[in-house]
Amino acid sequence: MEKGFVLINCDIGAEEYVVEELKLLPQVKGAHITFGAYDVVAEIQVPTSEEFDKTVSHKIRNISRVESTMTLKVTNPNG
Repeated sequence: MEKGFVLINCDIGAEEYVVEELKLLPQVKGAHITFGAYDVVAEIQVPTSEEFDKTVSHKIRNISRVESTMTLKVTNPNG
């Protein structure tokens, strides 16, 4: 099992839209608007490392109005 967090910067005023789009992805277990350096944080959990990479690269980064991301992959998701 692979788990991680994606910190997202988006267009001004697009935070709610991005959270709603993230919640449509089955790989996303939670998505929240934040205050600080990033606008949104998403928690993802998938069975394989390959699916983790595809989720970040091809799904999250391709959401309209997402400007940039920082990925934090958990090293020990079960403990």
